Amino acid sequence: MSANNEQISQYPSLNNKHVFITGGATGIGAEIVRAFYQQGAKVSFIDIDEPASQQLCAEMGGSDEQRIQYFVCDIRNIPHLLETINLAKSQFGDIGVLVNNAANDARHDTESLSVEYWDDQMAVNLRPNFFTAQAVVTHMKRLGGGSIINLGSISWRIKQDFMPVYTTAKAALEGMTRTLAKHHGRDNIRVNTLIPGWVMTEKQLYHRLQASDFEDIRKNQCIKETLESTHIASAALFLAADDSKMLTAQSIIVDGGWV
Repeated sequence: MSANNEQISQYPSLNNKHVFITGGATGIGAEIVRAFYQQGAKVSFIDIDEPASQQLCAEMGGSDEQRIQYFVCDIRNIPHLLETINLAKSQFGDIGVLVNNAANDARHDTESLSVEYWDDQMAVNLRPNFFTAQAVVTHMKRLGGGSIINLGSISWRIKQDFMPVYTTAKAALEGMTRTLAKHHGRDNIRVNTLIPGWVMTEKQLYHRLQASDFEDIRKNQCIKETLESTHIASAALFLAADDSKMLTAQSIIVDGGWV
C-alpha cells in the first residue's frame, strides 16, 4: 500500500542502474520496485505471485520491457534462483543493486514447531539472502562496486514470541550483513540491513493486525504517524545510491522510533 504523494529525492547515480529485487510483487517489495523504477533504474524482480507481478509491471511501465521485468521464482529453489539472476543479467546487464526483500512472517507456535517447518522457513527467510549476494558479487566487481540491501525486522529486537523461526532468521541476517560487508568492502561493495518497523501493508492491515495491535504500535512509536512502505523504499534508495558510498555494515532502522 502506497503512502500519500510525498516528494522523494532523486538520485542520479541510480539512473540506468540494474536493480534486482526479491519478493517485489506486493507490500514493501512492490513499493521498492516503484521507487527504483521512478529513479530511472532498470528493475528486475522476482516473486511467486504471478498475477500481482503482472499488475505491477503494467502499472509501472506497461510494455516497457526495456526497464522493468519480473520473473516467477520460488527462492527456496536455489538453482532456479541463480538461473533467474543470470536471466535478468542477460536482459539488463550486470546487477549493481540487490535488494533482498522476500520473506514470510507467518505466525507459528514454539511448542509445536517441527523440524520440517523450521527448515522450510529458513529456506525462505535466510538462505536465499546469502546465495543471491554470492551470485551478484561478480557483477558488482565488474561495475567497480555495488550495494546489497538485506531487509531485516524489528521483531526480534522487541521480543515478539509468535514466530520464532522468522525472528531467528532476521537476527542472523544482521550477522550475515556485517560479515559480507567486511569481506566485499575491498571491492567497493556495500552491504547493509534495512530494518522496517510495523509497516501498514495490505497484508498487515487485513490479515495480521488486531485492534489491540494498532494501540500498541502507536504507544511504542516516538512518531505517532502511520509507517508506510514508501518510508522503507526511500531509505532503500539512499542505501543504493552513491550518496551513501561510505555507509556499510550497518543496520538502518526505520520504525518511527520504536526500537
